[in-house]
Amino acid sequence: MGTNFFAMISRMKYIERWALMRNSIHENIAEHSLEVAMIAHALCLIGNKRLGKNYNAEHAAVIALYHDAPEIITGDMPTPVKYFNKEIRSSFGEIEDAASEKLLAMLPEDLSEEYRKLFFEEGTKEDKNLRKIVKAADKISALIKCIEESKTGNLEFVKAKESTEKAIEEMHLEEADIFLKECIPSYQLTLDQLS
Repeated sequence: MGTNFFAMISRMKYIERWALMRNSIHENIAEHSLEVAMIAHALCLIGNKRLGKNYNAEHAAVIALYHDAPEIITGDMPTPVKYFNKEIRSSFGEIEDAASEKLLAMLPEDLSEEYRKLFFEEGTKEDKNLRKIVKAADKISALIKCIEESKTGNLEFVKAKESTEKAIEEMHLEEADIFLKECIPSYQLTLDQLS
């Protein structure tokens, strides 16, 4: 069973995020994906424990781990470019799908279908809900990056922070609102304050 999939996935650590912006702290998609997975897991638990939802928190976390894997092939497309207009977003979606297919083709057939469930939406209500959670976690991770950069005095992320906060708000996801209220203020603290 020879497969190049995992060797390719390990290259997530070489893909830098926020390429068009001056960064005080560099972040790659492997680091980002881990953070998104942890946040998605937490959002699901908030939904389950406080809002009577029935999310599969572990499955959401694994979807999040792979959510940016196609960027190994495509690179990280900056949000203002990716969402510039409907046509560009649609075209880039096709490119991302092709990159996902290329990665999945590296797996043995008996594993490929299992990983396909992580890369592509299955169309079920449960899967759509989990992907919305992962999208919110992705936005929250971006917000955390903006906060970290602003703490270093980097003004480059001021507008990104505002637009990211607005995007999260417009998702109307109660789990995300709770996370923002209860967890995000701690990201402003120093290590001594956290301890």
